[in-house]
Amino acid sequence: MIEHTNETNLAKRTVNQIEKVAGTYPGYRRAHAKGELYEATFTPTGEAGKYTMAAHLAETEVPAIVRFSNVWPNPQTPDALSVVKGMSVQFHLPNEEIANLVGTTIPIFITKSPQTFFDILNTVHSFQDFKPHFKDTVKLFAQYPESRAAFQMIRKLENTNSFATGRYYAIHAFYLVNEKGIRTPVKFEWEPEAGVESLSIKEMATKSVDYLSTELNERLDKAEVRFRLYIVIGESSDPTDDPTKEWPKERTRIEAGILRVKSKAPVVVDHYVFDPTVLPAGIECSDDEILRFRKEAYSESYNRRIKGE
Repeated sequence: MIEHTNETNLAKRTVNQIEKVAGTYPGYRRAHAKGELYEATFTPTGEAGKYTMAAHLAETEVPAIVRFSNVWPNPQTPDALSVVKGMSVQFHLPNEEIANLVGTTIPIFITKSPQTFFDILNTVHSFQDFKPHFKDTVKLFAQYPESRAAFQMIRKLENTNSFATGRYYAIHAFYLVNEKGIRTPVKFEWEPEAGVESLSIKEMATKSVDYLSTELNERLDKAEVRFRLYIVIGESSDPTDDPTKEWPKERTRIEAGILRVKSKAPVVVDHYVFDPTVLPAGIECSDDEILRFRKEAYSESYNRRIKGE
């Protein structure tokens, strides 16, 4: 009980700090504020069936809601200035079960500790400029060496040409559980069927403030957008509690299914919460502290959003 109270308090303080650093935008998410919802269908290949009981990965085609977004808390941020993009998927399983899968265009996070994440927010005050200033980056590297890889990756990342041509990673490790109770560590990745496409700085200069949603809606008017879900099978040496580290590239990957994004969702009020810890039987959270912390942080953000705060 005490541990849960501490997590809740830290989540509130973290959301407060995000508002302090990036501003408060009533009615919006405290991160990934700018985004659009789309209707989709997910069809499994069946290849994951031996690893998990989860119906949508094993055998059952299910409807889904997809949200593409920019990562920043400011909903007016031009698409070109939020280089990291998000893709969150909520699978609607039989018996009213839900499975959420949250991905971004970088495969790692900036820290493995919720407290360190709060400390980083308290250290850097230049996120309003969309990237940490050089002096802040140097300070971060000195104080939080575990964050170095993620920040360097962000600084080198190029803008995607379309939400439909981004590669999205779920960042955290999970466990798939089969009917025999065997637990397999895994990571999830979305590969765009249209291929991965990025833009040069010169090309970005010609893009509108909201070019990504405009482009995707025009694309969907012509045809559905497809992503293939790959499951990376971990080995005993692969960390399941540290989202700042990538797993080796040579790990076995299986194609778990295909997501067909069909049209913009007719949503009047966005009540969706893409909490990555909400999972069906057959998928379990790993011992990743950041993953488990997201539940409290998402809840706090949702409560403020739905109250119009």
